[in-house]
Amino acid sequence: MTDEPLIRMLKAQAGVCAAFGSAFYAGLLERAAADLTDEAGALFAPWQGQTYEALFGAAVALRFLGALHDLALSGDDPDLAAAFPPASDADAAWRAAKAAIAAQAPRLAAFMAHEPQTNEVRRSACLLPGFLTIAAATGLPLACLELGASAGLNQLWSRYRYDYGPAGAWGDPASPLRLEADWTGPPPPLTAPLQVASHAACDRKPIDLRDPLQRRRLRAYLWPDQTERLERFDAAVAMALAAGVTVEAADAADWAKARAAPREGLATVVYHSIFWQYLPAQTQADLRAAIASHGEAAASAAPLAWLRMEPVEGAPVPIELRLTLWPGGEDRRLAIVQAHGATVAWEG
Repeated sequence: MTDEPLIRMLKAQAGVCAAFGSAFYAGLLERAAADLTDEAGALFAPWQGQTYEALFGAAVALRFLGALHDLALSGDDPDLAAAFPPASDADAAWRAAKAAIAAQAPRLAAFMAHEPQTNEVRRSACLLPGFLTIAAATGLPLACLELGASAGLNQLWSRYRYDYGPAGAWGDPASPLRLEADWTGPPPPLTAPLQVASHAACDRKPIDLRDPLQRRRLRAYLWPDQTERLERFDAAVAMALAAGVTVEAADAADWAKARAAPREGLATVVYHSIFWQYLPAQTQADLRAAIASHGEAAASAAPLAWLRMEPVEGAPVPIELRLTLWPGGEDRRLAIVQAHGATVAWEG
């Protein structure tokens, strides 16, 4: 394989994995980039000819890793399963991966056809200060609408416990899930009165946590040598199942148009995290238009907030937490955050 943008993207994602603390995935991708056979390269055929930026934006490397991890978790390929953590030999893992690709290419390709649905629950640690900012600014209960919610784990953000070190803590100390993030900058508005009136969510292809196969798909997008993420995932899934969390199957733009109209006595909050890059350009345009249209109808007694944790458009980093609040439509950056929620550089 000599597809330069693809090779470059695999190497870049290896660097990201290393920077984010996954030595195993960094090593596996480095070996894939150096030894991408025609058979393995065929998995990337749907993205043939795309630029490096497009490949990175579509998270093609993460789709590839997720497909391999899902196969390992299934137990259908014992050699691949044995090569994944707690094993840590990237050379052995790449050998097992090449054999798995030869034997299971259609299955792996089918997994890669859908965009990643990581549903990283620690992103709630980045979103929470945004919700508190909205509550402080409006003084109203929040009606929360999540777009691209995957399995809906971040719908339960108000039930988690948060620890920002010296900056403070928030939430129920007895919560089964504690989320920690390194905080820099001014303190967040942790004392703002906050009441959640309602939660709802949509996804183009929601994951039903009651289905073991769908639950495994979601777990497959976690990095297998990051045990803390796996433990947080398990705790969040248990809470979501107990709470009966649901996610509606819908197009984000259509759903926002139908559901996000401002309501008297509530602060309507449309929010999402690491979602925008997967939308077609037309859907992005339609969604912007739907939210802006609802914003024009907002009033002080019926405000609308658009809270999003997304990369700067056209680049994988930095990840910004931004808030647009109507009436008025003021847009501002609240923070720079880490994609998995590990750090928050608050600007407020």
